[in-house]
Amino acid sequence: MSETTGKHGEKPSEWRAQKSTKQLKSSSQVKALQKEWFFKTQERVKNGEPFAICNADECEEIFLTMDIPVLVKQWWSGLISAKQLSPRYFNILESKGYDLCTYCALPYGCTLSHDPETAPWGGLPRPSLIIGTTDCDAGQRVTELWAREYNTALFPLEVTSPTKPYIGWWEKIKDHWDEVIEPHRLDMRVAEYKALIHYLEVTTGKKFSMEKLRELMELINEQEGYFRMARDLIAKTTPCPVNLTDQTSTVMPLQWHRGKPEGRDGAKMFYEEVKERVENHQAACPNEKIRMMWLGVGLWSNTAFYQYFEEKYGAVFVCSMYLSIAADGYQRNLKDDPLRALASRNVFLGLNTNDWFVKEAKLHNIAGAVQLVSTTCRIGMYTSLTKLAFEKAGIPVLEITADNVDARKWDDEKIKAQVSEFIEKRCL
Repeated sequence: MSETTGKHGEKPSEWRAQKSTKQLKSSSQVKALQKEWFFKTQERVKNGEPFAICNADECEEIFLTMDIPVLVKQWWSGLISAKQLSPRYFNILESKGYDLCTYCALPYGCTLSHDPETAPWGGLPRPSLIIGTTDCDAGQRVTELWAREYNTALFPLEVTSPTKPYIGWWEKIKDHWDEVIEPHRLDMRVAEYKALIHYLEVTTGKKFSMEKLRELMELINEQEGYFRMARDLIAKTTPCPVNLTDQTSTVMPLQWHRGKPEGRDGAKMFYEEVKERVENHQAACPNEKIRMMWLGVGLWSNTAFYQYFEEKYGAVFVCSMYLSIAADGYQRNLKDDPLRALASRNVFLGLNTNDWFVKEAKLHNIAGAVQLVSTTCRIGMYTSLTKLAFEKAGIPVLEITADNVDARKWDDEKIKAQVSEFIEKRCL
């Protein structure tokens, strides 16, 4: 092995992200919760229990209702990236000729390494089932390849399209979701959920309970209620009590435990910490001068990035889609049909409209927004319309072209210079 290459041919990176500084106790507790769940899941699979992998916000609640552990691939991708392992796995993918959407493909690259000793927490156990959707050709291809590599079943879900705009949806979606979302979309997803439930009952021997789903969905309503209260406190409090680093490191993992008592308890702890900091006049950045918004998926390869601008300008990133969508998009009045209520959320999320993003920016008193433009993900297709909506509302936007999980493509000096110039010329 040469001095310039590693075991799998990866070249050493000249840049490595600094570790972010966490201020909340809930951040470290959530990490411990996630790690404990992961190791218990590994043990359960070793003992012959089923295990599933799915996309974010597809059908995790069904698996939880049936006591089948399920892992969200975006969370796993973020963890791999945060541990600075993405160059290793992307080099493996490229060595095999793959050019895939990075956010979804990174976990597949980890699987292809066949090296649990270097994978986070010993790597994934073999899944019994992988869920994928047809909303993205690239993402669907990744799930097909992944299922083939594991020699396991793939259960794709269709994604229907809206026939009308969802203007001001956040004002009605909790109690009147059946008026906001068209019946054909709900009918299709409910039918697919029933097919999935039948498949799981036949293949695993476990039984689905509608009453248990109802209890789980009510627990989710309680959990998201705490997130909503935390969002509202953060939005109206200056200086900001909790910055983006603590928000995302707490909220995103807890969303993959929604419907569990520990997920609800973690959200409650997060809210209570935010409330305590507000009451004690504790600020994420006491020298806060302006408030910023992050548009796009989380920058998991470099979570300390946001804090650089706190120190340099007193510019605090206070808002992103993660806490905001938890606050506005998840709660549901079950209307005596918890399965249809679940469908109403899962067909809706991902269609967060530009008027909602602008609403959140105004709610948080944002001076400017930084928008991550991905060159490999379909999310990048919508960025120009989002920027247009913000500029029309009088909120300046800086587009940065980067990858949220591939550290090899991150030019730290260049991007910090771009954001610094943006802050100096358009935000201060």
